[in-house]
Amino acid sequence: MELAIAIVLGCCALSAGICMGVGAIGPAFGEGNAVARSCEAIGRQPESKSAVTSTMIMGCAITETTGIYSLVIAILLIFVAPNLFVNILKNAL
Repeated sequence: MELAIAIVLGCCALSAGICMGVGAIGPAFGEGNAVARSCEAIGRQPESKSAVTSTMIMGCAITETTGIYSLVIAILLIFVAPNLFVNILKNAL
């Protein structure tokens, strides 16, 4: 029984780490690419700075929600899921 609980806890921690790893890499690349392209666009047409900047900030905010969602899922996997899975295991045995 203790081994099964240890496996459940380990899998929850591992899946939370994977969730944050994948969930943080995507927004980082997306936001970096958006800022780079925005700087390039402003460099080519300086008169469109305000339009490009506001669009870039909106895009970065939307992209960042992916990282926030993965953080929420990771927190749930660390604090909520182990208790649920352990209770299911105890009821099954």
